[in-house]
Amino acid sequence: MLKETHIIHIDQDAFFVSVELLKNSSLAGKPVIIGSISDRGVVASCSYEARKFGIHSAMPSRMARQLCPHAVFIRGNMDEYSKYSHMVTDILQERVPVLEKASIDEHYIDMTGMDRFYGCMKFAHELRLHVMKETGLPLSFGLSVNKTVSKIATNECKPNGERQVPYQEVQPFLNPLSIKKIPGLGQATYLKLSEMGVRYIYTLAGIPQEQLFRVLGNNGISLWQKAHGIDNSPVIPYHEQKSIGTQSTFETDSIDTGKIKQLLTSMVMDLCFQLRSQRKLAACITVTIRYSNFETHSRQSKIPYTSLDSFIISRTKDLFDKVYNRRMLVRLVGVKLSQLVNGHEQISLYNTSEEQYKLYQAMDRIRNRFGEKSLKLASTIDLKL
Repeated sequence: MLKETHIIHIDQDAFFVSVELLKNSSLAGKPVIIGSISDRGVVASCSYEARKFGIHSAMPSRMARQLCPHAVFIRGNMDEYSKYSHMVTDILQERVPVLEKASIDEHYIDMTGMDRFYGCMKFAHELRLHVMKETGLPLSFGLSVNKTVSKIATNECKPNGERQVPYQEVQPFLNPLSIKKIPGLGQATYLKLSEMGVRYIYTLAGIPQEQLFRVLGNNGISLWQKAHGIDNSPVIPYHEQKSIGTQSTFETDSIDTGKIKQLLTSMVMDLCFQLRSQRKLAACITVTIRYSNFETHSRQSKIPYTSLDSFIISRTKDLFDKVYNRRMLVRLVGVKLSQLVNGHEQISLYNTSEEQYKLYQAMDRIRNRFGEKSLKLASTIDLKL
């Protein structure tokens, strides 16, 4: 079974920077940093030229500026990045049998069974060239027997590269690599394994599963499997309908738009908490209302990928103003966040202060400890509709 699987991992190289280069070609070859331009912010992305100075995503902007004083800092535009992300996804969906959108700039393609009709490496090569021609964005891909190995292969051939790792070459390919190359292996786990003298995949692969389980629990078993090139996780088809949502039917039909918007605010806060808990971002909002005569109307809007309360609350209220166009009593309102992908919030790309974002994080910690309903806006505590 393992020999028959063909999984392609596609990653857009320095995605945010690449989009900026499309708009301003003079940035080519320069150390470019995307993120907050203030010293209190963080780096969202950076060019490969900037990475040579030791700069990486999530690094404090102040430190990045010290490492590379002549770097070009750009605030960034999440609307533009989201637009190009959708563009790449649309192109891929038209041409592949099974597509998973893993994040804003990553996709997995399952080509299993197609090799007999069309060589998978040839197909992936031509697909990459087509996406680059249509979007102007550089990208890399890895082709191997599962998602883990194909992702590692992509990372090893970036930027702007291609790499195939056939079944028989999986272990020789993995063995000399640092354990840092294993997807999902965080800094804390790396330090713990380093203390055990485990810094390369071949060493990790040689440790008995039982020992890794004693040290790292179930994560140790997962890492052992990945070190052996084992990953049975499927490519999950990407559907725009993937969503989370909530709705509320009023005890008494209402025309009080102020209170309805307060309720929508509370609903959005709950949904955003769910997004961040699942480490997901949304790219579409749908607001639904049902009038007292049971007529139901909806409006939706695409948004930059985000999970920030304030941003989504603002867009939700705008949508409500558009969909509520009749002076009639309302009996139900609903909010849905869709087009979800895995990802972390790029706080530095929104007009959200660092203090406000820290407030979100503090609120999330309280909710995780005491329950989702443990925090509410004061204006919604006694809200009854």
